[in-house]
Amino acid sequence: MRTSRRRFVHSSLAGAVGGAGLGALWRGEAASAALAAEAAAAQGRAPGEIARDESFWARVQDAYAVDRSMINFNNGGVSPSPLVVQEALRRHYEFANQSAARNLWTVQQPQQETVRVRLARLFGCDPEEIAITRNASESLETCLYGLDLKPGDEVLTTDQDYPRMLTTLDQRARREGIVVRKIRVPVPAESHEQLAALFADNLSSRTRLILCCHMVNITGQIFPVREIVRLGRERGIPVVVDGAHAFAQISFTRDELECDYYGVSLHKWLGGPHGSGLLYVRRERIPSLWPLMAAPVPMDADIRKYEEIGTHPVANRLAIAEACVLHETIGPANREARLRHLRDRWANRLLQDRRVRLMAKLDPAHSSGIGTMSIEGVPAADLAAHLWFRHRIVTTAVDHPDVKGIRVTPNVYSTLDEVDLFCDAVEDVLASGLP
Repeated sequence: MRTSRRRFVHSSLAGAVGGAGLGALWRGEAASAALAAEAAAAQGRAPGEIARDESFWARVQDAYAVDRSMINFNNGGVSPSPLVVQEALRRHYEFANQSAARNLWTVQQPQQETVRVRLARLFGCDPEEIAITRNASESLETCLYGLDLKPGDEVLTTDQDYPRMLTTLDQRARREGIVVRKIRVPVPAESHEQLAALFADNLSSRTRLILCCHMVNITGQIFPVREIVRLGRERGIPVVVDGAHAFAQISFTRDELECDYYGVSLHKWLGGPHGSGLLYVRRERIPSLWPLMAAPVPMDADIRKYEEIGTHPVANRLAIAEACVLHETIGPANREARLRHLRDRWANRLLQDRRVRLMAKLDPAHSSGIGTMSIEGVPAADLAAHLWFRHRIVTTAVDHPDVKGIRVTPNVYSTLDEVDLFCDAVEDVLASGLP
């Protein structure tokens, strides 16, 4: 009752203030308080049960301020930040500008250490192994450029890894003469054993680095990271893991993966500020991994050397803390179960038509909230354009030699009604074709 009364008061005051920042602040706090109460009441219930509890997810939806006149099913690209994150970002940025030279460097810079601790707790590692970056690309390029390679050295990866990472390796090939070997991945993959064997079978005496995805961005396929990491470690080959889509979408810890290098974008599934990420480097690997931008010798063993990018806003980094708190309030296992529930709702319905194909198995070992589908005879780009222009549904057209379809990525703020509207629109195409 107290929570409901507080929410009513905050909502009333916010309405009186109108569009002012204080009104937004109260709306975010009220929504977070209501969600915290709902989450507390749900303690002890199984994630699968909570995933189907619409009253719980209504509180999560209240924590966002999104445009419901469109349906954003491209959260895999970038997700809107919850209100509390947006409010924190604005508050920290305004504070920095009150006295930039003092507030930015002497007040806010030390505060990001708390964010480092929060991220380390989520990842399951020591805070001295977490660097706060701007996105997964910066994190992973730090690793791909920072590991020493010589002409003729081979890097083993797949042809479904993220294009920016493949471009990074291709540039090293052009500039330094390394060799990039890209494994062709079956779609859909049959088993984790099959995926691990692809790496084992393609190693050579010149392999010096492995890059693999934890979750492939164009299909949602989950890779057996631990097995690939062990494969590399047995042969003294470092393994860089692209975790842009796995972190905060599926539940895991560093120890479950046993990885040494892991890069993440926090503005996807965690709901962090746009342009926020993390880089994990195992402590004993830090001295041998060069930073993208130069750092002094005394920082050789300091994870912060990967944050030496010159003057930058600290507000983005500080606001990550609010995203971490909201994520923990929802519960990582609950979030994962909900994302799968949303994916299964549209996938199982559309798979009733034999012309529909999915690019990854629905088995939780193989995929989670990301689903990429195709319709036989319907070009993916045309389908994505139709969904947007006719129905205002945002999806992503994928055009890869082995993956042609639309990627569908709802997030925790998405509603069942939006999923059903998407299904209605696709079923209309199945029945009548594209106009």
